[in-house]
Formats: sequence, structure tokens, C-alpha cells
Amino acid sequence: MKIIKLSVLLLSLVGLSACESEPVRLPILGPRQGVSTKVVDGKEVTDTLYHQIPDFAFASQYGDTITQKNFEGKIYVADFFFTTCPTICPKMTMEMRKLYEKYKDDPQVMFLSHSIDPKRDSVGRLRQYATDLGVFGQKSWYFVTGDRKEIFDIGQNAYFVSAKEDSDEPGGILHSGAFIIIDPQKHIRGIYDGTRDEVVGEVSEAITLLKNEAGK
Repeated sequence: MKIIKLSVLLLSLVGLSACESEPVRLPILGPRQGVSTKVVDGKEVTDTLYHQIPDFAFASQYGDTITQKNFEGKIYVADFFFTTCPTICPKMTMEMRKLYEKYKDDPQVMFLSHSIDPKRDSVGRLRQYATDLGVFGQKSWYFVTGDRKEIFDIGQNAYFVSAKEDSDEPGGILHSGAFIIIDPQKHIRGIYDGTRDEVVGEVSEAITLLKNEAGK
């Protein structure tokens, strides 16, 4: 009986040790390619080049230009919406606001909401939208507008979510309800359904994992 108990204890300790040596990491999403870089101990070492969010420039609710530099070294959560959306946007915005309230004083975390209806969503309208949400004046959640083609392109080809015109959809635009989490290296680390009540907990857990990964 003592031997059995000791074996169970040893197995438990081995399990704990394995868990400690292999922390949970979020996957890096999107296409990737191998790039040969150097030879180590006579063997060619190939580094993996992961997909990154490309440079962009959009106008924010403050009338300034927002680029990747605003998010340099940060974890950020992105989504696509429009202020007159009659379907999923109100729910998405409510869940994003919950996340914002949780992290608004955290300098490591930011939020980026892209309008896919720039014809109507001017800087002034986005300013009013942010004001109505009670978040105007804060520089951790940006609502951006710009060239519609560029916004559709970055949505579909960089964040890999739906963003396009569709006359059959309410409001004439088809877009994803996704929250996309981006790490400080501009990699996509998770895509979550922003219309679900559980999304706040899911994204919060992902943010914690990314902070642990960075040792912060």
C-alpha cells in the first residue's frame, strides 16, 4: 500500500513538473513560411515567419491618424462594426465595453474598432458614438474610419474575418462578429465570437496567457 501511494505521489510530481516546464501558449494563427537563416553546429536552422498585421493608417474619433505605432508593444483586441448596424453590433459593443472597463487602466492592453461604413461613420459620428458609450477622451480604445476598400482589405486579408458589401444583409454590409486578439509582435493569437456572453472571460484568459508569455 505504501509503495502504491509513493508511486502515485511520484507520478503527480512528474505531472506537475511537466506542467511547470511547458506553460500554456496560445497558437499563432494565419499562414506561415519557413525562412532559412543560419547554420548551428553544422545544421541548417530554419526559423518560421508568422503572419503579422500589416501597417495601416486610419482616422480615429479624435481626428488624428492611428497607425501600428499606437499599438507598438501592446496586446490589443480588434473588431469590425458600424454605428448604424441593426443586428450584431450592439451586442458586440456591449461585450467590448465590458472588456474595456476591465482593462482601461492596464497600459499593456488596447482596443481597436474599425468602422466598415466610412461613408456614414465620419470622425464626428465616431466621436459621438464613443461619447455615448462613455469612453471618449480615453486613448486605449480607438474607433477608426477610412477608405472603405482598405478597411475591407485589412479585415479579410489581414485579420481573416468577413467584411464586405452584401445587399442581402441588414444595413447592406456583411461583417464578422469576431474579437481578434493581437500580441505585441502583431501576430493573431485568437479569434473569439464577440456576440457570446462568454467572450469577456475567454478574451481575458487569453490576455493573461499573453502577459505570462511576455513575463509581465
